[in-house]
Amino acid sequence: MVSGVRNRRKSAELHQRAAAVIPGGVNSPVRAFKAVGEPPLFIRHASGCRLWDVDGNEFVDYIGSWGPMIVGHSHPEVLLAVKSAVDEGTSYGISCAPEVELAEEVIRRIPSIEMIRFVNSGTEAAMSAVRLARAFTGRTKVVKFAGCYHGHADCFLVAAGSGAATLGEPDSAGVTPGSVRDTLTARFNDLDSVAQLFARTGEDIAAVIVEPVAGNMGVIPPEAGFLSGLRELCSRHRALLIFDEVMTGFRVAYGGAQALFGVTPDITLLGKIIGGGLPVGAFGGRSDIMAMLTPIGSVYQAGTLSGNPVAMTAGLATLRLMTEVEYQGLEEKSQRLEEGLTEAIERVGVTARVQRVGSMVTLFFSRDRVRNFDDARHSDHGRYAYFFRGMLARGVLLPPSGYEACFLSTAHDADTVRFTIEAARVVLGEMTER
Repeated sequence: MVSGVRNRRKSAELHQRAAAVIPGGVNSPVRAFKAVGEPPLFIRHASGCRLWDVDGNEFVDYIGSWGPMIVGHSHPEVLLAVKSAVDEGTSYGISCAPEVELAEEVIRRIPSIEMIRFVNSGTEAAMSAVRLARAFTGRTKVVKFAGCYHGHADCFLVAAGSGAATLGEPDSAGVTPGSVRDTLTARFNDLDSVAQLFARTGEDIAAVIVEPVAGNMGVIPPEAGFLSGLRELCSRHRALLIFDEVMTGFRVAYGGAQALFGVTPDITLLGKIIGGGLPVGAFGGRSDIMAMLTPIGSVYQAGTLSGNPVAMTAGLATLRLMTEVEYQGLEEKSQRLEEGLTEAIERVGVTARVQRVGSMVTLFFSRDRVRNFDDARHSDHGRYAYFFRGMLARGVLLPPSGYEACFLSTAHDADTVRFTIEAARVVLGEMTER
């Protein structure tokens, strides 16, 4: 079906050139493929659910630009919309109609968002939302969860696994202790750890920020009562609940994770899909909260390229393609992949398990269900690296880290899913023979 890896000479040459001018030769660390012991790929072309690298190797793609490509790469309707927008100019620095139209479409699909502000990345959306929450509540502290990622703003780079009810410590060089002194860390799927923080310092907590489906430590669903429990705690203590749906927004359901699980946040972060593959981010919520933003309020936030016409047009075209019928079809093929991988695991007797929500899937090499970051860290990442390399050799590109999610698109058809399952059976079988 696909060629797999023949050679990587041109990728190796490009990486050598890149390493001389770009730190590590990459502009985002996971692209270095260090976690799986492979040299990085350089991509030349993408179409549908496939990628071709500069050496001509062809792969079935389960990275999907880390989530945005829900309708597949180079969808003709998205490309047509983008090309038409580019013909009118790439950026104005002044308001344009597409940003209004995309805002209206987002608000129509997610009722908890009454007003929205577009930015240029998920990191920017998260840091702006926390500033807004602090201003609205008059409080300083923010609760996050170990293993959840909300971008690389200083206040979010807190050591994972630092304990359930403790102040975080810097998790990156260049982050000062002062910049994270108001960041509290709890355990995902552990409501008691959050309740303890509120009991200890509830009057100082401005917000709880959470990925409703954790996707940055592999796919970890919320357990029954976890999200609704966060909602109740925040409401009781007059703190804001922030859902980071940069990954899950319009990915796991038509109305995002909050629609899937029936829990309403105060502020929602969005990104990825709403840009159709172009740089974008957004945060939105109740109108009384959002009204605190300048120019009508006192919370400052600005961006030269925010709401640029090309990204807004790409996002709008993508959302309009994703009807309820399309989500149902995507759910069915994602379920088939989950079932096929599970059957392959059981057939060969490998210690592993598949976890999925919507079109987000992770294969953990773990005996027990992965519920939080501690569980994810204790899964066998060496075995994942072996699995990654075996699948890559057979033409299937998975995320180059066991802490990441696979993403399906509407372009992944039944034959592609079957091909993936068959490749996995072979690789998993080889693992039992090692």
